[in-house]
Amino acid sequence: MLAYVRVSTEEQQRSGLGVEAQQAAIAAECTRRGWTYELFQDLGCSGKHVNPELRRGLDMLGTGQFDGLMVAKLDRLARSVRHASAIIDSAITQGWALVVLDNALDLTTPGGRAMANMLATFAELERDLIATRTREALAARKARGLPLGRRTAIPPAVLRRIVQDREQGCSFGRIAADLMDEGVLSPTGLPEWHESTVRRAYQSATRDTAAAA
Repeated sequence: MLAYVRVSTEEQQRSGLGVEAQQAAIAAECTRRGWTYELFQDLGCSGKHVNPELRRGLDMLGTGQFDGLMVAKLDRLARSVRHASAIIDSAITQGWALVVLDNALDLTTPGGRAMANMLATFAELERDLIATRTREALAARKARGLPLGRRTAIPPAVLRRIVQDREQGCSFGRIAADLMDEGVLSPTGLPEWHESTVRRAYQSATRDTAAAA
């Protein structure tokens, strides 16, 4: 079993989300179940990115080096419902167990699988709500006679970095790989960046710059 712990600030440690509390909860549960585990930790890391040890752990789970992942709290693992749903999908597709101790999410039990299905449903609802807001925003822009170009979900600093790297001679594939290595989340909120995503972002940014000139 791969056990994962993450903590970002001293304030979180004081509020009961600290390293020792997470480790103790995981150790107690593994002892109860008779499981052995290896501990992976991202210390002083926020949940905004897929941090290095979590990325390494997920890669090892995907290649069959562990049979499951245990965390003390869901928010130590995932930054959003969509992110949690993506990890659950990976667990189901790749055939490894996922156990989250602060709720009933446990893919080794029928009740836990039901909880996973509920999270997937909420993730789908979140996607639908985003799509609805996008359509409404486009309709409002059209009514005002404004261009209907879709504004990128990539943060300005990341978009600027893409443009600069490309103008310095980096390939789109290289830029995508660098962003993944650094744990920067893609516009979908997932850790995977595709060459085509970087290419579109660059083309959109440079096209908008030329149009504004």
